[in-house]
Amino acid sequence: MAIKEGSTLGFIGLGAMGAPMARRLISHGYALVVHDINPGAAQSLVEAGATAVSSALEVANAAETVFVSLPNLETTREVALGKSGLASGSKIKLYIDLSTTGSRVAKEVSAALAQRNIVALDAPVTGGIAGAIKGTLTVMVSGPKHAFDNVVDVFKPIGTKTYFVGEGAGQAQIAKLINNLLSATALAVTSEAFVLGAKAGLDPDILLGIINDGTGRNTATADKFPKSVLPRKFDFYSRLEILYKDVSLCMEEADRLKVPMWIGSTVKQAWGYAMSQGGAKDDQTSIIRHFEKWVGVEVKGKACSESQ
Repeated sequence: MAIKEGSTLGFIGLGAMGAPMARRLISHGYALVVHDINPGAAQSLVEAGATAVSSALEVANAAETVFVSLPNLETTREVALGKSGLASGSKIKLYIDLSTTGSRVAKEVSAALAQRNIVALDAPVTGGIAGAIKGTLTVMVSGPKHAFDNVVDVFKPIGTKTYFVGEGAGQAQIAKLINNLLSATALAVTSEAFVLGAKAGLDPDILLGIINDGTGRNTATADKFPKSVLPRKFDFYSRLEILYKDVSLCMEEADRLKVPMWIGSTVKQAWGYAMSQGGAKDDQTSIIRHFEKWVGVEVKGKACSESQ
């Protein structure tokens, strides 16, 4: 059965991505029952009209369709299958995971929920916090096609594009991990390149213009560097540890499928080094600082230099 406007939905995980997605669902006429491990995270959603409850189980007792947007694999398992998790709910029929967990956890959760007659859809998103706020995310979905067809309209408030990847549990997760590997690669190698440019005495603003008007343009040069790196703000609002987790999960998928990933493995090592230097909670754009330390330069845009 299709989800109609005004239907009650559950939403668990009201962090940097989850809260704006939940807010957009409310603004499009859905009634939301929400939960987060941090009670304060739900306050702005309550002010927007949501009902906050104290556990995942309470969400599953109140809504047939429940979204989750969670930061790591352990939390995902606990929310879905734990003692007070969604699997024990009396009303839930459909579980939609917007998180990035990898196929192994997606398959595990899907199989366990199926034993409770709960259908699972993987629906990881890409587009960052800005996309979550604007509703311009790209959503990739896998799971039973009939379930996807029934609920495809519910993704419209949060994403401008929705792709059905396949019926296999975890297939959308692999698509998301491949996307994030490419994003992590672009940011790491762009950081190296700009450090090389700084060491050679090149103006970072001019170099950025050349690259964005040339064949080297990528997501880092088009967005992250002008907004967060060259101004030395390092405020792209995604923790370094999250991207490292995604790259690591992608390498796990490659190992499982026996696909050699020479470049991907090197990218994982670069992000792992930044993690080892205490950068886990830093913004992902701060990875350039580790490359800068090696050669004793700082990549700084003109606007940043003039303000100091």
